[in-house]
Formats: sequence, C-alpha cells, structure tokens
Amino acid sequence: MKTILITGAAGDVGTHLRRELAGKYLLRVSDLRALKKINEAEQFVRADISKFQDALRITKGVDAVVHLGGYSVEGPWDAILNANIIGCHNMFEAARVTGVKRIIFPSSNHATGFYRRDERAKHRIDHRVYPKPDGRYGVSKVFGEALGSLYADKYGMQVFCIRIGNVNPEPIDKRRLSIWCSPRDIAQLVTIGIEHPKIHFEIVYGVSRNKRSWYDNSNAHRLGYRPQDKSEPYADKVLEREKPDANPIMEMYQGGTFTVLEEVPNPARLPKKKGRT
Repeated sequence: MKTILITGAAGDVGTHLRRELAGKYLLRVSDLRALKKINEAEQFVRADISKFQDALRITKGVDAVVHLGGYSVEGPWDAILNANIIGCHNMFEAARVTGVKRIIFPSSNHATGFYRRDERAKHRIDHRVYPKPDGRYGVSKVFGEALGSLYADKYGMQVFCIRIGNVNPEPIDKRRLSIWCSPRDIAQLVTIGIEHPKIHFEIVYGVSRNKRSWYDNSNAHRLGYRPQDKSEPYADKVLEREKPDANPIMEMYQGGTFTVLEEVPNPARLPKKKGRT
C-alpha cells in the first residue's frame, strides 16, 4: 500500500481527504497544530514547512505528496510569503531531494478569481487560461503552479494541480453553486493525481458536476475524472436564503469577496450601465 503525505491535514480539505482516503493508502498527516483524532492507518508528524529541514523530514519515504499546507485565506504579505511561497518551495525541493516523484498541489479558484462570472460566454475558462489572481493568496497559488511546472520540466517530477473551488458536504451560497466540490469528488481527483500513469504537469478544476459551473474541466475528464455529485439539488435552498450582494464588483467576478478586499477605486471594474462608455 502506498504511503501518502498530506500537509495541512488539520484543515477542512485535509480532514475531508483523510476520511475519504482512509483504507486506500497509508496516510502520513502533518500540520503545525495537533490533529484532534488520528486513526490506525495514519501517522501524525508535526512540522513547520517554512523550515526546510521540517519539510525534508516529513517527506522521506513517501510515495506522493498532497501539499495542502499553508495560509488558506487572504492575508498580509509576510504571512503568505512564509507559508505559501517559502513553504511551497520547501515541499517541492524536499520531494526532489528525497526522490518523491508525485506532487498533488491543491491550487485555488482564486488563481483565476478576476475572470468575470459571465466570462465563459466569451471564451473557455479551462486549464490553459492565463492566471488572473484576486489577491496575494491567489498570487501564491499561481506561484505554486509555476513552481510545479518547473519541477516537472526540469526534474522530471509528476505534478497535478487542482484549482479547488470550495470543498464542503454541500454548497452554502450562490457563488459556491458554481464552484462546489463534494468531499468524494475532491478525493477522486487527488486519487487521479496519485495513480494516473501519464501525468507530467496538469492543471484541473476541483469542482463537482455543477450546472452553474464557470469552468471547462475537460482536462480533468480526459484524465478519467467522473464527478459523482452536483450542486443543483441544493440550489433552491441556497437561493431562498441568499441576500443580494451589496457590492457590484463582488457579484461580477468569480473570486467573490476576495476581489473587493482592500479595493481601491477603479471605474474600469464596475459593470457598465446604459449610456456609459
């Protein structure tokens, strides 16, 4: 049985993955903080991945790395730099040094958050579009994807980037009806990243089979992804309690709240009104 390292295992996505992958792999789970519950098939190792020796220590002897560790929301640059830039580099370099060939890098919808919600009507939002991050967190995810491309091309590693929407048992608001991913669907994507024999460097979207999706996820389907869940059965309940967004920019762009944090006046970003040029 393969041994898989999951960094950031105490977080929401890590917790869902541990539950979904239990019994399929031996899991080495790592985080800065202790996990509340460890099962028999898990080995917990506390680590600060911003320190290279910690990253090296937890990576030795595993078959693949699922790198969830880092700052998971928008934040000050120093925090993002330490956890998401330095920490990400440390994990890729530790994998290279220890001979681990597979890295699954959970990126984020915030790497493309400044695409408009109606953008797909104009052209496909797929794995080939150029990044449009909506904040420092999104920039850090673009960095991780670029780093993965480097390590795949230069060092022959197999890197699978998943631009995760929102992993939850069910979608909780209107925006998440478009980007929701069920726990078992994200686990299926991670399993593809671990097991697919012909991965070099790939980017896919971590979303379920959502009618309202903004993404063309054909690259994931090409690799065998067959999502089991969809957000539409939850739509009536979600929309019934949804309040209109007070900020037109937040409503316009895929990144939602992230697009208006620390915003400065920029009329070009506002929706055009009749008679407006």
